[in-house]
Amino acid sequence: MSKLRVAAYCRVSTNHEEQESSLETQISYYEKLIAERDDWKLVKIYAERASGTQLKKRPEFIKMLKACKHGKIDLILTKSMSRFGRNTLDTLKTLYELFNLGVKVYFEKENLNNYDKEMRTIMGIYAGFAQEESKSMSDNIKWSIRERMREGKVCLNCTRFLGYDKDENGRLVIVESEAVIVRKIFELYLNGWGVRKIKKYLEENGIKTVTGKNVWSTSTIDRILSNEKYVGDVLMQKSFTEDFLTRKRKKNEGELDMYFIENDHEAIVSKEAFEAVQDKKKR
Repeated sequence: MSKLRVAAYCRVSTNHEEQESSLETQISYYEKLIAERDDWKLVKIYAERASGTQLKKRPEFIKMLKACKHGKIDLILTKSMSRFGRNTLDTLKTLYELFNLGVKVYFEKENLNNYDKEMRTIMGIYAGFAQEESKSMSDNIKWSIRERMREGKVCLNCTRFLGYDKDENGRLVIVESEAVIVRKIFELYLNGWGVRKIKKYLEENGIKTVTGKNVWSTSTIDRILSNEKYVGDVLMQKSFTEDFLTRKRKKNEGELDMYFIENDHEAIVSKEAFEAVQDKKKR
């Protein structure tokens, strides 16, 4: 008899760094487990650090599904329902798709597989619990962040942006080589240049974006001209995550409180110049 072609899927959440060490543990466990079975043949261990709510942001999971569609896998082993995915609809859709492809998925913690019709009903319930757990976790994180905002503690959802970086304490510090670019953008705008003309100037002079790109977008330049952080202030919760599954962000138009901290860090441009730019933008 031909051996069963077996793969394993391992995942840890990017939101919980303390879990990162467990990824290596999961990989070693499945390598040993599959090797011990004479009737199994290891195809691959698909492992990644990724959120379980968005399928498109899980490249290893997508590779595994493609291998199944190409008829390369008979059985998938995974630790639990929540490791496989935290979005109920995506999880159930994927399980039914794999069932139709003739691929069995086995969840060790729940002792379930997608090949039993009765079990599929139970798996739907478990998948729902996994999604609710993820939502609860997301709500707890949001509550914690908003409490810090109310206490006047700066919470920034970006690691860095043009002109600033973060020190070891998470405070914004000026990167002078980038700050000169920010000042130049403000200067040109106040001299009557539009964002398209500024974009052309930056590109023609070989000035790169904060991510090292040669091409600037007009929306990036417009955001720079409107960013209160360049005068040393911080306005928090200008936008928020509307749906924890899609991670879609929405501009805050009064749905949630905003928090303003004045003189939080060293300024790159003067408040006079910044206000002059805002007045010019309104006109």
